[in-house]
Amino acid sequence: MTRLTSASLNRTAAGAERHQNMAQASSPSVSLPQAGRDEGLKGILFAFAAFTAFSFSDASVKLIDGALPPYESAFFGALCALVALPWLLQPGDRLRDIFATANRKLWLLRFVAFALGVIGSVTAFTHLPMANAFALMFLQPAFVTVMSLCFLKEQIGVWRWGAVVIGFIGVMVVLRPGYTPLSIGHLGALFAGFGGAVSVISFRAMGGREKRISLFGAGMLGGIVIPGIVMLPHFVWPDTRQWLLLAGYGLLAALANLLLMAATTRVPAAYVGPIQYSQMLWAILLGYLLFHDGVTPLTLAGVVLIIGSGLLTLMRERQRGTPMPHAIAVRGHHAVLALMRGKGKKGWGWPRVHRG
Repeated sequence: MTRLTSASLNRTAAGAERHQNMAQASSPSVSLPQAGRDEGLKGILFAFAAFTAFSFSDASVKLIDGALPPYESAFFGALCALVALPWLLQPGDRLRDIFATANRKLWLLRFVAFALGVIGSVTAFTHLPMANAFALMFLQPAFVTVMSLCFLKEQIGVWRWGAVVIGFIGVMVVLRPGYTPLSIGHLGALFAGFGGAVSVISFRAMGGREKRISLFGAGMLGGIVIPGIVMLPHFVWPDTRQWLLLAGYGLLAALANLLLMAATTRVPAAYVGPIQYSQMLWAILLGYLLFHDGVTPLTLAGVVLIIGSGLLTLMRERQRGTPMPHAIAVRGHHAVLALMRGKGKKGWGWPRVHRG
């Protein structure tokens, strides 16, 4: 009878383990792809939930109905954004890194652009039907395209110029100059889209050299300081209902940003971007239920053109691999919260879930 020594037992066990590993490697994996699909579905659901929260946030500020100055609502909305601050801190970050930047001019540009965007969006939702306000703010990708040519010297191809032209036609259909009187709400919506585009351009110009706490902090401070200073001479003390609406406006936006972060940790941000256009459905529904707003066929046609323009731009940006914040086609004051990871860049962007 052969006697098995401890050495032979170890060799036998090692051989069996190698055989088992080879067998596992040769067999197709089922659980990991399934887990990846589950995470992707969760990410998409988080994105829809985020943009739903954004829509209800905008409805909250619209319900104030101009009883408070727009910069006062903007101030309290930005103040509530501080709730998201702890989730932006990465290991080794400190609060004073909000002021740290590799380019002070671009930091100040984000500081001002955020404030313009948030004041513009509040003004737009106060004076316009929600669908009309969203339609004009969805012009932001077209603004980004034109600014990319002017300030970043990017080459703009036929498809991207075509998207700009389609978006412009859509705006003309929505505004109908000469038939529909223009108001400060239209100007506010354009300022909101413009402010968001400036944030995107400054983000691209930084080339991934900025910490996300600094990207967010510049806008957050701008949204607090600039509207805060402007509102002081005209401050109106809100009543109980208005306090509740201000809290809903700011906290729902903060919640939406946290949901957006959760979405972009599960799916690439390029897939989350188009979901922002679901806000138009909420705008039509909430506008009808809460504000008795109707949507004319012409307005709907213009909305379709503008959304088509934005989707075409997003598609071309994705094909070109251009890093840009997503969830930015609506409001500049949310532009710096969810960032795509740049190619070969470290120190910014949200972590991705790698799947085999």
